[in-house]
Amino acid sequence: MAKVLNEEIRGICKIAPSIYKMTIKSEYVAQNAKCGQFVNVKCSEGINALLRRPISICDVDKESNTFDICFQIKGIGTEYLAQKKVGSKVDLIAPLGTPFEISPDHKRIAVVGGGIGVFPLLHVLKSSNAKKSTFLGFRNKDYVVLTEDFKNVSDSFFLSTDDGSAGYKGLIIDLLEKDLEESQYDIIYTCGPTPMIRKVAEVAEKKQIKCQVSLEQRMGCGIGACLVCACKTKLGEEWEYSHVCKDGPVFWSSEVIFDA
Repeated sequence: MAKVLNEEIRGICKIAPSIYKMTIKSEYVAQNAKCGQFVNVKCSEGINALLRRPISICDVDKESNTFDICFQIKGIGTEYLAQKKVGSKVDLIAPLGTPFEISPDHKRIAVVGGGIGVFPLLHVLKSSNAKKSTFLGFRNKDYVVLTEDFKNVSDSFFLSTDDGSAGYKGLIIDLLEKDLEESQYDIIYTCGPTPMIRKVAEVAEKKQIKCQVSLEQRMGCGIGACLVCACKTKLGEEWEYSHVCKDGPVFWSSEVIFDA
């Protein structure tokens, strides 16, 4: 169950242009958060950034009762958040959202992430005892983040950049498709830009592999009361609107209708 918390910031650092990692001390979140869930953060006091910002939980340390979030400055709210100092407090609602399914039946898994969508996948890898393959795609070498963290918990690791400045030149989906010519997976987890997620879902369906997607949407309330984060999902032969914050952010790929 999510709670409103006021927790201490234990660390904050810049890991790429406009991208920051923040470590927060919270026994409740550390002991209860599941991979794929998120926090809804109040970035500042006053009226300049009224709405909370949803940020995925990247990593959890149950021994130290801390968790990490990573975020990119995209507006005034996240700009305020990046200016917070170690020792200060942060107001948040957590943990929120439907998590990824981690099952002992999954003996071999793959995670596919793009850009800032890679962050919740680290928690997936650390939560699974399966054999793991990681596929990460970025814009260029300046935006490649946390590769050592991912490599340390992966049995195989694949990296791509759009311009070839690090790893394979091209889309990360190319490396996934090539790997699937020889490899088999019980499930694929993916998060990132919608076009990438759509393609991963298509490839998984073609190969008859289960696939879960974490959708990135703007959110207002974070609890399903508003319609800001609505997405189309299947309802039999029809469709309906689901809320990414309450019904997601994780869905089975077969549930989601990806509009062209």
